[in-house]
Amino acid sequence: MTSKIVLLGADRAGEAPHSVPGAESLPPLEDSVAYVASLGKPTAAQVLQDARESGRVAIQPRCGVGGHEEMKALLRDLEAQAAPDILTLTIDAHTRLKRFEQALRTLNRDPRDLNGYPLVTHGWQRGRDLNEAVAAPLEIRHGSPDARALFDVSVASGITSFEGGGISYNLPYSKAVPVAESLAAWEDVDRVCGRLAELGLIIDRELFGTLTAVLVPPSISLAISVVEAVLAARAGVRCISVAYPQSGHLVQDVAALRTIPLLARRYLPEGVQVHAVFHEFMGVFPRGRDHAEDLIFYGALVARLGGASKLITKTYQEAYGIPDTRANVEGLRLAARANSPLLDFVAVDTDRVAEEQEWILAEVADIVEPLLEQPDLKAAVAQALERGTLDIPFSASRYAKSEIIPKRDAEGAIRYLSAGSLPLSRRAVRRNDELLRRAEAGGADPGLGSLLADLTGDINYFLTLFGESDREGTS
Repeated sequence: MTSKIVLLGADRAGEAPHSVPGAESLPPLEDSVAYVASLGKPTAAQVLQDARESGRVAIQPRCGVGGHEEMKALLRDLEAQAAPDILTLTIDAHTRLKRFEQALRTLNRDPRDLNGYPLVTHGWQRGRDLNEAVAAPLEIRHGSPDARALFDVSVASGITSFEGGGISYNLPYSKAVPVAESLAAWEDVDRVCGRLAELGLIIDRELFGTLTAVLVPPSISLAISVVEAVLAARAGVRCISVAYPQSGHLVQDVAALRTIPLLARRYLPEGVQVHAVFHEFMGVFPRGRDHAEDLIFYGALVARLGGASKLITKTYQEAYGIPDTRANVEGLRLAARANSPLLDFVAVDTDRVAEEQEWILAEVADIVEPLLEQPDLKAAVAQALERGTLDIPFSASRYAKSEIIPKRDAEGAIRYLSAGSLPLSRRAVRRNDELLRRAEAGGADPGLGSLLADLTGDINYFLTLFGESDREGTS
């Protein structure tokens, strides 16, 4: 039977077909599998596996521009000057929201008005052109709650890594998309990954545990990823990357990264590759180049100590907006230096890491195990979000309670000031309370500032550390 790629977003009952240029000519899955094999370069899953086996951290930048030739030139420049292990196509906002015709109009008017590469609009043949322009495999990063059309074009383009999930690419980005809808859309994506695996092509499915990126307690980041990973594995996905955002606290971050393989063994079936991915700090970056580069190198060392398979890098221009090619190259080169064997002497307190791991594992179990016991996990997730027994801080979505209030303790680790309705054990709640009481005892009078001021201070953590003034910033 021929496995023809169709626009998954167009085949659900009651929906009109998407108006996507070139959609009718998408090749069958077998053709895409053969095309990937013909490229003569590793898939993203192979790169991640090789990195883990060799004990080094693969390096990947963020990058994406609207014009095709400009995107190709950017990828070539980054590869020629910094040799990243995996390269990125960051997708524009219109495509993320399935506004394909608007993306087309903007592309025709001025590609510079797009904040990423509109792959669906450019089409899979141009996607293949990008793939053939560089030796590194490509990954799609986007932020869409319904990425079915984008995924189809990505597969036809021979792209072997695709980021996102029905929770992590909904709650942080979308206001009015029901979680049941996004979970169903991503199940379609993951089922195609399963069919591709049967045909011999493993697609790396990276889960966006980064969520809202700032002040995310490790256990909620990892709990969301566990739920998405279980759903993906049940749909047939065979390579899962769990992304975790740098909190800024060495022991907590290393512990969270080292917990990922333990969670995989506990909750996922055998035969599924699982990799830890570390996002360098996504909060407010320092303006000073020396401070920013200190933070970049520090993040790369944390990734190494935590056993991450891959690191998503930052640049010294983060405080000012979208970085240029030169800054991206230098960020990649700096992060890659953390792989040096000369740094083998760098270590972390293993007893403290083990203690933190134990607590993270316990909190994740409190959150996910009541869900995993349910016969319909997707329905259980939607219900849990409605009740707040599954939740994330600072959500944009009306389908999440957003009752979690995070706070840094005296050492800078992220704890639950309020866990909302999360089903954490009394023991876990008591530990968070005790650690935060120490923070209050060791710092300024807690009555001097509002909760908002406290949160702002925690978000500006590295500005305070480097002695830079409080300010508006981008990351």
